[in-house]
Amino acid sequence: MEIDLVAHEGGNSRGDFAQTLNMVDVWSGWTELVAIKNKASKWVREAIEKVKGRLPFELRGIDSDTGAEFINHPLRDWCEKNQIKFTRGRSSRSNDNCYVEQKNYSIVRQNVGYFRYDTEEEVYYLNRLYAYLRLYANFSTVMKMTEKRESEARCKRSMMILKLPTSGF
Repeated sequence: MEIDLVAHEGGNSRGDFAQTLNMVDVWSGWTELVAIKNKASKWVREAIEKVKGRLPFELRGIDSDTGAEFINHPLRDWCEKNQIKFTRGRSSRSNDNCYVEQKNYSIVRQNVGYFRYDTEEEVYYLNRLYAYLRLYANFSTVMKMTEKRESEARCKRSMMILKLPTSGF
């Protein structure tokens, strides 16, 4: 799964503010969201543990950007202990994690906006919203681009519609 944090600083990056941990399975598009109080590695690791416990499949690997909230010894040790492969994207290459970056906008920003959330109560309500939002995002029809061909005047996209099974979850 690709992982990333979405900051909820509302244009003011001073002090602590909420972050949303966004985790996206590259193959299926399965998306998990958890709001945390700041980007300390402790909260990130706890959020990943929470997601691991509710996934309908085994978490085998995570791929992050190069932020210090992900690249640290406690998270590496946790991944080794749980036999989870941990990889990271290249520095200054935002397209390395394009699946999660796309969901940062289409799910997180479109539903909670660009406001500042910095209280425990706001984190609580973000997580309440995400409990419903994850169901909507994961159990509705998902379209995934399979091919893109460009000609002189047109761009042809081929889409594959994935309908995830709803039984057994």
